[in-house]
Order: sequence, then structure tokens, then C-alpha cells
Amino acid sequence: MTHSIAIIGASGYTGAELIRLLATHPSFEIKALAANSKAGQSLAQVFPHLRHLDLPDLVTWEQIDFAGIDLCFCALPHKTSQEVISQLPKSVKIVDLSADFRLRDPADYEKWYGNAHVAVETQAEAVYGLTEFYRDQIKGARLVAGTGCNAATGQYILRPLISGGLIDLDEIILDLQCGVSGAGRSLKENLLHAELSEGTNAYAVGGTHRHLGEFDQEFSALAGRPVEIQFTPHLGPFNRGILATAYLKGDPQAIHAALTTAYADESFVEVLPFGETPSTHHVRGSNFCHLGVSGDRRPGRAIVVAALDNLCKGSSGQALQNANLMLGEAETAGLMLAPCFP
Repeated sequence: MTHSIAIIGASGYTGAELIRLLATHPSFEIKALAANSKAGQSLAQVFPHLRHLDLPDLVTWEQIDFAGIDLCFCALPHKTSQEVISQLPKSVKIVDLSADFRLRDPADYEKWYGNAHVAVETQAEAVYGLTEFYRDQIKGARLVAGTGCNAATGQYILRPLISGGLIDLDEIILDLQCGVSGAGRSLKENLLHAELSEGTNAYAVGGTHRHLGEFDQEFSALAGRPVEIQFTPHLGPFNRGILATAYLKGDPQAIHAALTTAYADESFVEVLPFGETPSTHHVRGSNFCHLGVSGDRRPGRAIVVAALDNLCKGSSGQALQNANLMLGEAETAGLMLAPCFP
């Protein structure tokens, strides 16, 4: 069975990644591409690397006839996304890649994103989109809220360890580097080549990064009490990829065993042999997440490193993985592309 797909926000990086992945999907067909700022242009004009695909020209989202659309990916910025999604037909399934529906409490959304939520009723039906942990809820959902890319990376490390009671919940440090594509495609002075290349810098220091809202929500629910981690992201001079290092108080061998067991049957999360650590080189352009565990010179301390592609497993690949579940397709459909190396 062929499913008709629309993408709103098709001119951004996550939109382009969705198109790239959907191009090889056996049963999804792109019927509409919307990008209000690029309406009237062909896909080749906006993304020359996709010119080989026979796809419709870009339109405004208001011009899409949703009567024939089974599922819509919404890859708009936060705040804009909730305004658009609240107007879409209830018959259309939606995977949202923005931050607008990730936080269950509207007060938390206002705290972290600085504006009141304008689609509270729609927000109430959203299912959090970390596929490996919300699979059953995602299958029956109309609206799935994709996670933040940083939030996904940290959760792949920490969720099984918090659930298993294997680490000190008050001694969690997460240090993360993300490629510049994680900041989106809009022109920003600090992202100019001369400003970014040949160096790296921390940002949102001191517990201010918005993805902490997701960490607080998910980890506190798992633990049954408030959990607040220390988290510092860094902007790296590379295009795509996330490398996260967690410093934990717990037995490293037990941590490795728990992660190995937790992900034993997962198609996209691989735990490396004890002592090996992953690289962003080995997941680039793919829907895979690699985890590595090492001990420390201090007994009872562990280091866990995670690598994934922020545009794929951290966003668009995750979105497609969820869409497969929502439409009854194989979860891996369109997603088994090998990483691009070197």
C-alpha cells in the first residue's frame, strides 16, 4: 500500500533530510512540499543535490490539499509549528520536528521557550517521539512530537541506567558537541565560516539550554522524583553529528551490561564492546546511534559516549521511524542506509 506524504518546512535542513530518506522508501510517496518563503521554486533550485528526484514544486502550506494526504511531516521552527498544526485537518497524521509539542506541561513550554503555548488542546494529544521508548504509544498516535537532537542523544545513554537504578541521580554530567547544522539553515553571524571554523565553543552554559526541559521531564518521570542533570553543549566546526560524553557515578561493567540488554533487539542503537568509544564518522548520514562505555581511573565511576547524526537519528530519521509505526509499515523502512564514510 502506498501512503501519500506532505512535508511542511521543506526548505530547511531537516526537510531536505526527510526528502533524501523518503526517496528510497518502498511505500511512501511525497505528494506535496511546502515552504512559504520558497513557494513557487522547484526543489532543484532550493536543494541542487536533490535535483534527480521527480517531485512537486514548493507551495505554501495553505495551498496543500490535505484530502489525499495520509501523513504530514512538519519541519517548521517552534512557535510557528503549533500555529500551523492546530489548523490542519484531524484526519491527517502528523509528525512534528519542532519543539512545540515535546513538553507535556504548557507551563514548562513557556518556561523554556519564552512564549505561551497557543495550541494547548492539540498539545494534550501529542506522544513524545523517542521511538525506542514510546513505540506502543506512537503506533496509535495522530500527533507525534519529535525529540530534540541533543535530548535524544542524552536519553539513549541515561534512560536505561535511571530505570535500572544503576547511577547516582545527583551526579550526572553530560558534555556534548553538535555540528553546526543543528542550528538550522537561517543566516546567523556566529555561524559564518570565518566565525565558526578552526574552533569550538560552549553555549547555553549554566543550565539554560532548552533541551533541559526534555531531560527534566523524562528523567524525573523515570526516577519518580526530580532529576536535574548538568548539561553543557558545544558548537563544533563540522556540519553534522553529535558526540555526547556522560560522566557517571556507578559501576562501569554493570552500566555496559544494562545498555547492552536494553538495546539488544533494537535495529538502530548499537552498544560497542566494553572499552570502545564511538565516532561521529561512523554514523554520518544514518539512523544509527552508537554507544560506548569505559571505566575511569577512580573506582565506581563510568564514562559513556554516544554518537549519532543530528539531522538523521536526531531528527528526520527518527521522524520517519515514527511515521512507519503510525502507518503500519516496517519500522526500518527507508532507514537502513549505511553511514557515509569517510
